[in-house]
Amino acid sequence: MGAMQNLLHNLNQEQLAAVTLPAQSALILAGAGSGKTRVLTTRIAWLIQTQQVSPAGILAVTFTNKAAKEMTTRLSAMLPINTRGMWIGTFHGLCNRLLRAHHKDAALPQTFQILDSQDQLSAIKRLLKAMNVDDDKYPARNLMYFINSAKDQGLRAQDVEAHDDYNRKFVELYELYDQQCQREGVVDFAELLLRTYELLSRNQPLREHYQARFRHILVDEFQDTNDLQYKWLKLLAGPERGGAAVFAVGDDDQSIYAFRGANVGNMTSFEREFRVENLIKLEQNYRSHGHILDAANMLIANNSGRLGKNLRTDAGHGEQVRVYESSSDLQEAQWIIEQVKDLIAEGWSRSEIALLYRSNAQSRVLEHALFSSAIPYRVYGGQRFFERAEIKHAIAYLQLMDNLHNDSAFLRVVNFPTRGIGAKAMEQLQDAARQHGCSLYAAVPYVAGKAGSSLNAFINLIEGARFETQQLPLPETVNVVLDRSGLVAHYRNEKEGADRIENLEQLVSAATLFVSEEGYGLDAPAFLGPQAQASAGEAIGSADGIQVIDADAPLVTIMSPLSAFLSHASLEAGDNQAQAGQDALQLMTVHSAKGLEFDAVFITGMEEGLFPHENSAKEDRGVEEERRLMYVAITRARKRLFMTFSQTRMLHGQTRYNLRSRFLSELPEESLKWLSPKVQERSWFALPKSAWDEAPESGNNRIAQNFSRADSGWRIGQNVAHAKFGEGVIVNIEGGGGATRAHINFGKFGMKLLDLSIAKLDKV
Repeated sequence: MGAMQNLLHNLNQEQLAAVTLPAQSALILAGAGSGKTRVLTTRIAWLIQTQQVSPAGILAVTFTNKAAKEMTTRLSAMLPINTRGMWIGTFHGLCNRLLRAHHKDAALPQTFQILDSQDQLSAIKRLLKAMNVDDDKYPARNLMYFINSAKDQGLRAQDVEAHDDYNRKFVELYELYDQQCQREGVVDFAELLLRTYELLSRNQPLREHYQARFRHILVDEFQDTNDLQYKWLKLLAGPERGGAAVFAVGDDDQSIYAFRGANVGNMTSFEREFRVENLIKLEQNYRSHGHILDAANMLIANNSGRLGKNLRTDAGHGEQVRVYESSSDLQEAQWIIEQVKDLIAEGWSRSEIALLYRSNAQSRVLEHALFSSAIPYRVYGGQRFFERAEIKHAIAYLQLMDNLHNDSAFLRVVNFPTRGIGAKAMEQLQDAARQHGCSLYAAVPYVAGKAGSSLNAFINLIEGARFETQQLPLPETVNVVLDRSGLVAHYRNEKEGADRIENLEQLVSAATLFVSEEGYGLDAPAFLGPQAQASAGEAIGSADGIQVIDADAPLVTIMSPLSAFLSHASLEAGDNQAQAGQDALQLMTVHSAKGLEFDAVFITGMEEGLFPHENSAKEDRGVEEERRLMYVAITRARKRLFMTFSQTRMLHGQTRYNLRSRFLSELPEESLKWLSPKVQERSWFALPKSAWDEAPESGNNRIAQNFSRADSGWRIGQNVAHAKFGEGVIVNIEGGGGATRAHINFGKFGMKLLDLSIAKLDKV
């Protein structure tokens, strides 16, 4: 009895009810920070200790190896049992275990090997080459996504419906890929689950054995299950789902992986198909203060079809959510740096401060500001901007244009994107370079035949780009290289290449910022001409016959903008990287932040088109998924939460004018603290539609008081023209003097918020 009390002590009423449920299927709605891992592990321990099941009769499914390890570690501390033999693991890990035990029934060799993503891609490339398939027309990566997507839906090649000739070719290649894997005795990750499902479906004795063995199935992060995973669970649960007791723990408000195939509808399907009588909501939050939770609750209430819950805390209201509006993304980054410095000065650990962003491309400006401020940081779940593969490819092209004899840069891009220069051609080239004692570039004329023709085509590409950009400024030079190299076109053909293209566009913005900060002037040519080289020579003197460089001479006088930018990129990529174990600021996308928590969180880029992302408008219920993503971002914060947005943001080297995110108007005003001047007078454009309708007629409305600013020279209803957006009409004016801003409806370009001291507008 004492052991039982120890096991159940410190559980709140909701947790206790979930842990001690009878042996029936149940759905546990576990809000963020509500202790779901404790509930899951304690449920397992309680079932074993009350002798309702032996350790061998439990199947516990998690989504990460980390979660599985944490669960077994906690169980070992709770009970005097050996957890090594228990079936606790990820879907893929458990399927691997089952297939190893029954490899003959699954038609697999005992020593079958598992392909990771890179291995799978390599296998597909080998297949395309063997079948003489044009990799440009049928990209290997796209075929990999096609195959994995079909498998995640439980479909073999013969089950996939081909809508056209292009799709039919993918189906044919899927069939050939399956045959190749079977021949070689290998399986990819998606195959592990599908092969297990097929094995259990057709082998009745085996299926009944495991149905009888696992009387209790526990599933973590149920909202992230895809269609095949749910079918797999139903199969193991037993006849008509009346067999095993399935204890499903999840949060439909944190379902953010639809792009990976996750189906949040599995939760409502589970409730119906398993005839769930026990639905328990874990709403007591042990992570965040009240104002943070109030913001999360009010935001997510705007989503339809929720199972519904409301987070609460005993920790008090805490501090209000700080909201900051900046004039530009550079000012946004600088403000964040100042706030981070203040937090560190207050004694906050850097590792407990997180900077979250919706898109990977946003990290560039933040990383630059951190680099300039010498603040150690770590990019969690991803790479730093200048270390990303697509950026390194683009930099290598620029390096080769700046120095034709850079062999490292040459090797990186000579066949990327692929242009028919294979290993044999490179062998010939390297032999020629060794024989003549020259660089690879200089050795190209010595290579004959087809290999020489392909290499010469690459040389012509580089020299053509050099000629085309001779008088162009650095940002335009970068733009030309991205286009002529084929990098943008290459990633455009990838199913998930949009993020990489965004990063490449940010490289243009990085070049624009660099020339501005270093004083080159936006129109300065990227390459040094003869006159510029002469002025650079003035910085180089001679002392007793030894050439010296004036250490105090500005960088602009001794290097071309391109050379200086490449040096800057190398330094920023290699410097300030936090070492293992070092106290460092955490940078990550909101998707990567799922499952983590921090004392202080900054959510950056709270603008329409960025968060919610512009792609969400094209997808069914896309904005609702974005809202769930925002909910996840908010609930990462324990004590202090910051949200920032910017009037302008540089994209592809050009300034984009933004409207604040609709999500900001879905938060409770009493929980917000607006830090920007004049931002308390919220624009009626940013308010809900009801406020939009009422603002012009309301005589006592403080927002309507400044509808027309005589001192600005502009008025509501005035027709204007902008060089980029064309003709528009002013619908609202706020601020005054040098801080006057206008909301302008530009028709097909939509509503834009422009700073009238910066934007070049003409009256029509």
